[in-house]
Amino acid sequence: MGGQDFQRTMPGAQVHFSRRRTWWSYTHLDPILTLLLLILAGYGLFVFYSASGQSEAAVQRQLIRYGVAFGAMLVIACTSPRLLRRWAPWVFGLGVLMLVGVLLFGVGAKGAQRWLQLPGLPRFQPSEIMKLVVPMTLAWYFADRPLPPRLKHTFTVLAILMLPTLLIAKQPDLGTSLLIAASGIFVLLLSGVLWRYVFSAIVLAGACVPLLWMLMRDYQKQRVLTFLNPESDPLGAGWNIIQSKTAIGSGGIHGKGWLNGSQSQLDFLPESHTDFIIAVMAEELGLVGVLLLLAIYLCIIARGLWIASQAQDTFGRLLAGSLTLTFFVYVFVNIGMVSGILPVVGVPLPLVSYGGTSILTLMAGFGMIMSIHSHRTMVTR
Repeated sequence: MGGQDFQRTMPGAQVHFSRRRTWWSYTHLDPILTLLLLILAGYGLFVFYSASGQSEAAVQRQLIRYGVAFGAMLVIACTSPRLLRRWAPWVFGLGVLMLVGVLLFGVGAKGAQRWLQLPGLPRFQPSEIMKLVVPMTLAWYFADRPLPPRLKHTFTVLAILMLPTLLIAKQPDLGTSLLIAASGIFVLLLSGVLWRYVFSAIVLAGACVPLLWMLMRDYQKQRVLTFLNPESDPLGAGWNIIQSKTAIGSGGIHGKGWLNGSQSQLDFLPESHTDFIIAVMAEELGLVGVLLLLAIYLCIIARGLWIASQAQDTFGRLLAGSLTLTFFVYVFVNIGMVSGILPVVGVPLPLVSYGGTSILTLMAGFGMIMSIHSHRTMVTR
């Protein structure tokens, strides 16, 4: 019947529907989400070529990173969500041990100790792994418990969440710690936590701001002060954000043209191929180019949320929803800090900025989302 195999059993029994296997069903990739990610990667490479100073070698390295990341997405998409759920607490425990290892004997660079060097392996950031492990662990915790969660379960989840968040903030890596905290908060919100708990947490967080300020390092305080008044140090701490806003404003509606941005091509804009790459896009492609990028992001987020809504169990719904909303936070924070409405915290523009670890983590997350969607049981009554 129209490409379907149909089998009916006795009245009142289950009716099984099965479709002929396609390439997408064998790979477990979601065609719409995969196409959107490919479009985003292609658009990102187009902008990255200009932001990297027209370096073909840098573009080739970025292409290799995309290839490895898409390969990881494929492998994870083929992995059953049941397996992800079963291994979640064990991987979380291993991740916490690695974060402790970073603090004890990690590798430092530029004043931060964020990397772990194991014998025979290249150095890596355990904090990047926790971006996936934390929401996966919290979704596992809620999977067999009644929702909305009781107060004791809410406190347990907050305790689980605070452990890696504080360890990563100690490295220090404020940007990653905030992203991990956001991923856990999204799991809580999607679990249906009562709003009175949410408002109480907001009030408590506000009361803790003075304590947080006391615990922040000098360079982190300087970032906040620069955010409030970048013109106070235009040739020092305020240079990045001033040049970024200049590049964005000078692009206008249609931009100066690809490869013709003065701020980026003349090296006025620092970190133009990493955290501030959207300023290059705004200057060269204008508002039209930025809106096109935002439209791609919006479609990816909408597809991820739709997949989360179709999940057949609590684990899949919470994990897919949290990963999708955390992707949104990536986009919002990067654009916010580049445009001057948020402090600079070192969050790259998803799948556009240069860097392999961030791309690999994001694509692995999308592999989990596709796995949740593709392994649904096609049985109805």
